[in-house]
Amino acid sequence: MVRIVTEISKYLIILFMVLYTIKCFTVLKPVKKDKKRRALNVQIFYVFMIHFLCYLTMYLHYKTIDILIFYVLQMIISITYMVSYHAIYKESSRLITNNMSFLLLIGYVMLTRLDFDMAKKQFLFASIMLIVTAFIPLIILKCPAIKNWNVFYAIAGLFLLITVFIPGIGLSRYGSYNWIQIGGVSLQPMEIVKIIFVFFLASSFEKAKGFADMIKTSIVAGAFMLVLVLERDLGGAVIFFMVYIMMIYIATGKHSILIGGVISGVVLVTLGYLLFRDVFSHVTTRINAWINPFDYIDDDGYQLAQSLFAIGSGGFEGTGLCQGLPTSIPVVWSDFIFSAICEELGVIFGLCLLLMYISCFIYFINISMKIRNTFYKNVAFGFTICFILQVFLNVGGVTKFIPSTGVTLPLISSGVSSIVSTLVIFAIIQGICILENSKPKKIESSSNYVKEKNIDKTEYRDEFSGE
Repeated sequence: MVRIVTEISKYLIILFMVLYTIKCFTVLKPVKKDKKRRALNVQIFYVFMIHFLCYLTMYLHYKTIDILIFYVLQMIISITYMVSYHAIYKESSRLITNNMSFLLLIGYVMLTRLDFDMAKKQFLFASIMLIVTAFIPLIILKCPAIKNWNVFYAIAGLFLLITVFIPGIGLSRYGSYNWIQIGGVSLQPMEIVKIIFVFFLASSFEKAKGFADMIKTSIVAGAFMLVLVLERDLGGAVIFFMVYIMMIYIATGKHSILIGGVISGVVLVTLGYLLFRDVFSHVTTRINAWINPFDYIDDDGYQLAQSLFAIGSGGFEGTGLCQGLPTSIPVVWSDFIFSAICEELGVIFGLCLLLMYISCFIYFINISMKIRNTFYKNVAFGFTICFILQVFLNVGGVTKFIPSTGVTLPLISSGVSSIVSTLVIFAIIQGICILENSKPKKIESSSNYVKEKNIDKTEYRDEFSGE
């Protein structure tokens, strides 16, 4: 009986996931308010059906009441959050809330499967952060002066980064000295600092008067990256570097900066690897494993080899929850959780998940391009690059597309720092949506779309509210 339910649930989960992914793109189109609201409501239905089927499968497999209680708590928090958030912030984007809730729930599902204690810890911190980040849009609305704090952002960011070198709280993990431990809770300062870094760049570009100011900004940005290199956190350094290049490109509009920045980045990474491979031994290990993991399957390549085995053994439809062997992958709950998803929920589910991340990226880019405030335009764009780079580095690493960087999968992987920073990023973008939607908008009566579709101008929405 359990096997039958597992098999049926497996295919239903894939079906609902495909339908949800399709909705992620269809709701991006400018349509009538009522039609978009119905589409977003259907999206929520798909989310809760996937969530229900996953926990039903795990309950039948493990037969413990704790899983049912955990499922009910997640439902209560999710529904309460979505309903109350949009009741308070009427101009907020339901699409952002839907996608954020979906990613959190999928993360709870996979962590429950892999390590129940870790899932409960993730749920606790995420629930607390949902409450805390609910105030961020209010700060954005009521505190316009934050665009002038570039000096504060620089000092605060660099200070937080160097806390890892303070004796007694700094920790070294997986070859990188980029963790701190306070009161039994381990954190990565880089995850918080990347938010500060984006605000620093946006504020500095907003206040820049000429070439000299841009040079000063570049020097400070270089200091951030240098500290990350000293921490041996090359994954973080790559994110900061690409965010800097993309944001300065948007600020100046010069293609030479984008092309030159990418080329110089590749050159620096190559030279750094050739000259300092003994210093960054963990990077050498990851590169060797990336080139041919099966030659090092008993040592350095074991993690990546197991990841590839898991993805391959799952196939398109997956083995079904609790039917695979994802725990054979070291650190599977963090860096390699995408492999576990592909093994048990299927490659189709994994591809749909990637498409859903891409839809978030498109939506965030759309926000950053349409926002009229220059400072928040740069902020939104910077966080969009942070978000999609993190997805690329994580999935690219576990699928052998690029060397593993130790970067987590946003809102799904286990990690207090990652959950906190990503929820803050989503809340800031949500706040920018609310700020923009709160301003009066003029709808052009000559819009070709309105004419072609025969849409009533009073009902037409081409905003960020998701309704």
